Amino acid sequence: MKRILPTLCLALISALSLPAAEKKPNILFILVDDQSPFDLKAYDPQSICDTPTIDKLAAEGVVFDGAYHMGSFSGAVCTPSRHMIMTGRTVWHLPNWNNSQNCPDNILDNVMAEAFNRAGYDTMRTCKKGNSYAGANGKFTVVHDATKRGGTEETGSAWHGKQVLEYLAQREAAQDEDPFLIYFGFSHPHDTRDGTPELLAKYGAVNHKDKSTPPALHSKQPPLPVNYLPEHPFHHGHPGLRDETSVSGVWERRDEATIRNELGREFACNENIDRQIDKVLTKLDAMGELDNTYIIYTADHGMAIGRHGLQGKQNLYQHTWRVPYIVKGPGIEPGRVQANSYLLDTLPTLCDLAGIEIPDTVEGISLKPVIFGQQATVRDTLYGTYSGGTKPGIRTVKKGDWKLIKWDVMDGKVRETQLFNLADNPHEFLTQDLAEDPAYADKLAEMEALLLEEMRRHDDPYRLWNQPQEEAQPIASKSPRKKKKGAN
Repeated sequence: MKRILPTLCLALISALSLPAAEKKPNILFILVDDQSPFDLKAYDPQSICDTPTIDKLAAEGVVFDGAYHMGSFSGAVCTPSRHMIMTGRTVWHLPNWNNSQNCPDNILDNVMAEAFNRAGYDTMRTCKKGNSYAGANGKFTVVHDATKRGGTEETGSAWHGKQVLEYLAQREAAQDEDPFLIYFGFSHPHDTRDGTPELLAKYGAVNHKDKSTPPALHSKQPPLPVNYLPEHPFHHGHPGLRDETSVSGVWERRDEATIRNELGREFACNENIDRQIDKVLTKLDAMGELDNTYIIYTADHGMAIGRHGLQGKQNLYQHTWRVPYIVKGPGIEPGRVQANSYLLDTLPTLCDLAGIEIPDTVEGISLKPVIFGQQATVRDTLYGTYSGGTKPGIRTVKKGDWKLIKWDVMDGKVRETQLFNLADNPHEFLTQDLAEDPAYADKLAEMEALLLEEMRRHDDPYRLWNQPQEEAQPIASKSPRKKKKGAN
């Protein structure tokens, strides 16, 4: 016995000295609906939008200056955008495009929630209902989806915050130690942008209802955007578009009073979102989980709201093509990166941060090396599309400081080419469009060739008027939806 006791003691000491199994990090993915990065002080220091929580995330994390959504084949730009987030696939390879001809049959086995479910994560989601990827949304273990765009606690952004807070409280009560992925989505600041009375007053805004007269100007309203125009110089290519002609409070109006009031409503919704994020982060901190949680803040796309004389999201100017993208979490040093990135890079990035397998259906690229300062970027060129209106639509390509936008809309009646140097002209002032300047003819030809190359590489089925027409691909006809019994 005397010889056994020392042996047991040594074994016990040895076991106790072994490192505990490393705890997997949590993920809090925050997605807002229709927000230009230039709403936020992190992207426009002159903005009067008060979002201290998002500002703090930006100050303590990595801010991406080159994050974009790839585009849309639908007027509801959020739908393909959210499909790209969920699948990590490029725009023409999504399950909701062309009868899924360019998408693997097993895609629902490889969407965001399924990848994390397989890795032992608890998965929870709250977001708006509709204009999304219903099949992928349903893969989260806990789902509380509803569209909340009102101006009260129950009808607005606080409702989404409440779902997350209650979920965290349940985990705490159950002493749930599993890592979690929380998809924290909001229905705002998407129109109708009904802010709370308190925040509307702060920004001098009202929930305008009168089509015949503009709202009153108010000294507290945000100033007009620097690239505001009373109208776009040519047709945007989508006749009857809701976001351009019938948004409540705006309708066809583009006057100063209407746009400033609408920006005030937008900012009121943004600040309310910020407050809900603060409540969730405070709860995570109290639970001891915040330091082990990666937080990603972004939007499904940007918005115009008066910029370039536009109101909606169906364009490819920077204010709408770009998205805010902020990442904070364990081991991340504060900083700012120019890295070219897409929203579709989110899924591989989250998997990489969590140390779990990236599904082989993913076409995006993990941004983890950029986040941790190991690479400057993951791609040199960015491509964007909008063909939700008249076809073939709008296309863009960006490389370095140079950006080309081409419009081929209204059955050939509108064919426009724009060339911008974003270093000299970051707001894309139309007076500084270089497309017709002979001094930039070589650069224009280079960008035209690059656009065609990117269209080919991404299986874009359309071709613009000055591109090889024989390369255009037929679009599969959609099978008619079966009418549900009792449906009208």
